[in-house]
Amino acid sequence: MHLRFRNRLKRFYAVLPLNWFLALLVALDGYLFLQPGLLAVRQAQPQSWLDWFTVDNLNLFLQSIGLVEIPRLMLGVGLQVMAIGLILRARIAWAFSLLLLVLTGTFALWQAHGHFGMAIYTLVLVLVLVGYWRRFDRSSLAAGSLFAILSILSLLIYAVFGTLYLGEEFQPQVRDMATAFYFSIVSMSTVGYGDITPQTVSARLFSASIIILGITVFATSISAIVGPLIGGNLKRLVKGRLSNVMRKNHIIIAGATPLAQSVYKGLRKRGNDVTVIVPAGVPHDYPAETDLIVGDPSNSDTLGEAGAAKAQYVLALRDDDAENAFIVLAAKEVGGPATKTVALANTSTHLQKIKSVKPDMVFSLQLLGGEILSRTLSGEPFDSELITQLFFARTDAAAS
Repeated sequence: MHLRFRNRLKRFYAVLPLNWFLALLVALDGYLFLQPGLLAVRQAQPQSWLDWFTVDNLNLFLQSIGLVEIPRLMLGVGLQVMAIGLILRARIAWAFSLLLLVLTGTFALWQAHGHFGMAIYTLVLVLVLVGYWRRFDRSSLAAGSLFAILSILSLLIYAVFGTLYLGEEFQPQVRDMATAFYFSIVSMSTVGYGDITPQTVSARLFSASIIILGITVFATSISAIVGPLIGGNLKRLVKGRLSNVMRKNHIIIAGATPLAQSVYKGLRKRGNDVTVIVPAGVPHDYPAETDLIVGDPSNSDTLGEAGAAKAQYVLALRDDDAENAFIVLAAKEVGGPATKTVALANTSTHLQKIKSVKPDMVFSLQLLGGEILSRTLSGEPFDSELITQLFFARTDAAAS
């Protein structure tokens, strides 16, 4: 029975992804939260969807919920917009959905009057979103734009509806949507032409709230949009400058071969500081926290950026022997007096050519593996000195 349920659940997720399902639940919560006002307008029997936006119907909506419940409208519309962000798996949409749902649940409890269905549904939805937080891991320009749209839209709804509700407390009085929209924009942008002025304490406090919220919303919206654009570049810039200052007595690995990545893991396991240089366009599996530079490791400027002058070793571990030779030459040019070079000979026939550039150490995995396997099969002993000779492919290895 349990297995059958799991199979049905898998088929359901195959048709409707989890983030879409959660987005629909959030949108439904927002719709249910708006129901009192929507039902009042529906009873007026509007002829078309455009009639929903007439002044009479908007006033009817406001009368059905009252000014003190305008937050209901903002929360309901906000949940609808956040549902789009959940479909995009945006982390900021997930965070704001939780915030709006908590506020919605609190509001529902406040006006429950013995009916707690809405509050319970919202609480369960909060717990589900918290449980699946890993699903929403994207931070992008689209998510920042969504946040900006929600913030500005919510403030605009609050300003327009509040102005209509308090229309008789302004001079001249505000009785239509266009004038309310105009006053809202003027107040949100803090322009303040003075052609419409609040006459009562309530209207003045309401106008002041629009101005304060307008400044806050525009500032945070700009940061939400611009942040993802410059955040990544700034992070890489700061990280690069800090790493360049701290690179000292470290080991530089040039290449992304399996051997290079294995050497990196071994060195990091032993507590060594390692800087890796990977040519552009070369795939690799180095961890995200790796001090990694993308560039040509045979270029003196790239090695200089990697701190070759203060490095202990420069390891040329690319899969091209010619490139390894050029890396050794560049390292000798920019390296410090204590910097040693190590080169890999992928092909044993290239061993002497790599030795001609005079690296401090050169090794051939072919010679090492072949000699160890031959001695093991023949039952011949080998000691640490022999391993050192074989590993660094000295000319006297054959004599041993």
